[in-house]
Amino acid sequence: MAILLIRNDKDYQPWIDAFQEYDASLEVVTPEMDHDPDAVTMAMTWKAPEGSFKGYDHLQVIGSLGAGVDHLFADPSLPENVQLTRVVDEKLSGDMQEFVLGLCLNHIKNLHFYAQQDREWKPQPYLRVENVHVGILGFGTLGQAVGAKLKSVGFQVSGWSKTAKNVDGIKSYTETELDDFLNISQILVCLLPLTEKTSGILNQTLFQQLPENAFLINVARGGHLVETDLLESIENGHLYGAALDVFNKEPLSQDHAFWKHPKVLITPHVASNSNPPTVVEQIVENFRRMKNGEPLKNTVSSERGY
Repeated sequence: MAILLIRNDKDYQPWIDAFQEYDASLEVVTPEMDHDPDAVTMAMTWKAPEGSFKGYDHLQVIGSLGAGVDHLFADPSLPENVQLTRVVDEKLSGDMQEFVLGLCLNHIKNLHFYAQQDREWKPQPYLRVENVHVGILGFGTLGQAVGAKLKSVGFQVSGWSKTAKNVDGIKSYTETELDDFLNISQILVCLLPLTEKTSGILNQTLFQQLPENAFLINVARGGHLVETDLLESIENGHLYGAALDVFNKEPLSQDHAFWKHPKVLITPHVASNSNPPTVVEQIVENFRRMKNGEPLKNTVSSERGY
């Protein structure tokens, strides 16, 4: 039995090294290597090109090398008779907590504004954390972790998800309460999974439900955002601005309007990235569970899309 690695960037060596260091007896292959497709029973992937799984007739598990799984469902040729998994890692949660906290503080203390000044002394009024309400749109594992971190610093925090969650000191809004949730979110953090239902959810209709001068942080997927609606909402003064770490097309084209907009902060999809040595253990555990016919950890629902 072998584990197949497929990445769109073909950055395989750090993963191969991590697998070999953890268990040198494992057979880990890539599409470029000479290998027997019939021996491959698990594939671990990040944005595999469409059709990458054809010819691997003995696949039992296909897993995402990150927390996001939308790239799995983007392939119409994805085998139907396999189990799907994703990575769940405390290190990834910690990275996301720190990143979102930094963006929230950057916004309320006007640091992005000051960074753009060319030798101009322009003090701005700032906000205190206890007077700012942050709404987490997508209150799953990462969303709850981010919410707890923001709450510990002093922000007012609420979360929105399909079903209610129980996190101390944070009000959990459910699917039918979206308007109530948005009405109080001075900073809106998108951490939703990307599905058919959530694609394009960050649009003009949603923005109008936010308080005036609200700020958007998108660290989920570019497909959540209708880019023209965001620019319009900033230009008409309803939204103060946005911090975007993800985009419909990455890398972001050099002529994109976001680059030159003074109220849009761009980062190159760096909020939370899988680190091979910290996630290989859970992948190997699922590989062994698969071989023993045991239930897998961190499974993904094809029906829900996450």
